[in-house]
Amino acid sequence: MRPIDLAREHGLSAQAIRNYDDAGVLPPTTRSEAGYRRYTPLHAQALRAFLALRGGHGHRQAMEIMRATNRRDTESAYRLIDAAHVALLAERTTRTEVAAALGTLSAATPAPADCPPLTVGELARRLGVHPATLRTWETEGILRPERDRSTGRREYGPDGVRDAEIARQLRRGGYPLRQVAQFVESLREAGGTQALSAFLDAWQDRLTARSRSLLTGAAQLDAYLAMLDRM
Repeated sequence: MRPIDLAREHGLSAQAIRNYDDAGVLPPTTRSEAGYRRYTPLHAQALRAFLALRGGHGHRQAMEIMRATNRRDTESAYRLIDAAHVALLAERTTRTEVAAALGTLSAATPAPADCPPLTVGELARRLGVHPATLRTWETEGILRPERDRSTGRREYGPDGVRDAEIARQLRRGGYPLRQVAQFVESLREAGGTQALSAFLDAWQDRLTARSRSLLTGAAQLDAYLAMLDRM
């Protein structure tokens, strides 16, 4: 087969096939007398495996898995695959914990409007964080404390406390400050529960899609390994 023959199945260019070949994604090829690359069904399956792996592992990781497989270092390939599953399980657990925590927050009865606002120190103790953390969250736009008119000190009312508690849970889930700020802002704009539900649903959808992609990649890689075993 020619590069274009492999490319057609996936809507790729012949140059992309040559690039994957040079990168070690495909097993070694032979050349015709005229110097053209010759591909076989083994190369076609290697390409299927790589493209399927890319959906769950990402481009770089999929490339490393295929390189290890092609040099018959299956131990390294399996370690990369196992690491991806471990990371996905950890994220799935985090999503469950965040959903439970945020669900509790969203379902909780808001503090009375006449409840005294919290100071930086009081809110920090409530959350178990350092006061400097709250100031950092304010700088990033996550928190918007009011100011006491007489003293100028920061004050956190019910909405501010809610935003801070949500930020704490998301940070525990590994989310960077930029994404936490975006979520809290969308939560404010949507009025709370709508954004919360959409956020958790989208996260779950991403986890489900990645799990399926990992399974698809594993199936294609298994087919490729079976072909290698018969050689």
